[in-house]
Amino acid sequence: MTAKHHNFLTSPYLLLTLTALFWSGNMVIGRGVRADVPPMALAFWRWAIALLLVLPLALPHLKSQWPQLKQGWKPVLLLGVLGVGCYNTFAYIALQYTSATNAVLLNSFIPVATIAISWAFLGKHLRRIEGLGVLISLCGALTIVAHGDFNILLHLNLNLGDVWMLGAVLVWAIYTVGLAWRPAGVHPMLMLGAMTAVGLLALTPAYLWEIAGGRQINLHAASLASIAYVGVFPSFVGYIFYNRGVAEVGANKASLFIHLMPVFGTLLSALFLGEIPYWYHYLGIGLIFTGIWLTTKK
Repeated sequence: MTAKHHNFLTSPYLLLTLTALFWSGNMVIGRGVRADVPPMALAFWRWAIALLLVLPLALPHLKSQWPQLKQGWKPVLLLGVLGVGCYNTFAYIALQYTSATNAVLLNSFIPVATIAISWAFLGKHLRRIEGLGVLISLCGALTIVAHGDFNILLHLNLNLGDVWMLGAVLVWAIYTVGLAWRPAGVHPMLMLGAMTAVGLLALTPAYLWEIAGGRQINLHAASLASIAYVGVFPSFVGYIFYNRGVAEVGANKASLFIHLMPVFGTLLSALFLGEIPYWYHYLGIGLIFTGIWLTTKK
């Protein structure tokens, strides 16, 4: 493998792009299986699978790096509760009440929320060209979701699901900025393992409460395959890629790649649901890529 080839495969921008692809699939599945897999069950089992996958990679580092992990327990606790325990759970609850379109639209505000929190708490400012890139990219995401009709945005009615999704957006923005405080010298796999364990502990009471309320998983091949997918790709692989991307390019640039989710949502819908892309999809995709190019170019 040539050095150039290797650099592309480990590029933070490629990792962040793949993360957006995995997470788009997660949104589509979360909406698709809502009748068969209740939200707490989906959140709990996806992270149980992710923990099983990460443990063999995390445990070898536990003994040598336990002092650093113990010393940085506060950020680990916060990141685990927010990034693992809350974000996806809020999104799955949202998808019980709102369309995948509304969820992806509201999700598009994550970069804006991340930049605002970075500015307020870390004093980080975007250069003018980066700010312009974020704006163009957001316009692209809104174009796709609004089907190219500005009136749709003006008459968008927020329902209970949308309020949950806004909560998810805020949680994810805080998580992304909070990654700056993760303890130094802790291996990424150990960090992910610790955060996943914390998140699962936080989810357990809510999952037990859901079971007590009589909501069970309707077990069949499709529901099991859906749980397996969200456990392996959006949870395990996606979080490794996202955390690595944030570490390399910073919270503001990394969060911008979430604007790719409407792009991948459009493509996945065309592939798996036979939904034909329209002119506004292409316009939106063009605007999103222009915005990302402006923000990430050196």
